[in-house]
Amino acid sequence: MQYEFITVEGNIGAGKTTLATKLSHHFQAKLVLEEFADNPFLPKFYENQRQYAFPLELFFMAERYKQLQEMLLQKNMFQQITVSDYLFTKSLLFARNTLSDDELKLYQRLFDIIQQNLIQPQILIYLHAPLEKLQENIRKRQRAYEQKIPDHYLQSIQDTYLQYIKQSNFPVLFVDASNADFLTTDLHLQKITDALEKRYTPGVHTLLLD
Repeated sequence: MQYEFITVEGNIGAGKTTLATKLSHHFQAKLVLEEFADNPFLPKFYENQRQYAFPLELFFMAERYKQLQEMLLQKNMFQQITVSDYLFTKSLLFARNTLSDDELKLYQRLFDIIQQNLIQPQILIYLHAPLEKLQENIRKRQRAYEQKIPDHYLQSIQDTYLQYIKQSNFPVLFVDASNADFLTTDLHLQKITDALEKRYTPGVHTLLLD
């Protein structure tokens, strides 16, 4: 295994948590999952984005920072590999799509201060899926507050992610997840685990599952 800190990212409904959980089991790794359900502003945000965007993004950033700091402080010597289902920079990427210009300036300042204390993943697995697939997965998991997420919001998040990974300074494994099924298709998971046996240079590297 070439990496000790692996992060899985992608749009809402891309399958991040499922893949991260499968990878942690495969590699017997420590699993760090985003605790989105603890954010009291999330259901309110989907009802009134303008009013609740700033507290929503602040809460997420604080919780992500707390989790990743604890991960560093409590690193288990028997679990040399850590798999996370989110990238800390996700906080800023989402903020760029939800905050006003003045709010974003303040958020950016806070983000820059906090990020200095965190480490970057050694490799990022980015799951890319079309909007139809994302909406299908969102419907299947039946979280009530997600059911009215519009396509244009998902597209804006998608565009922001794609712009970010093109400029990344660490390896990105770009996975076409259009037909991905990590729960029931062992071959899809195997292709990911096989790919993680290789050492990649910084930049984007494409992986096809089919």
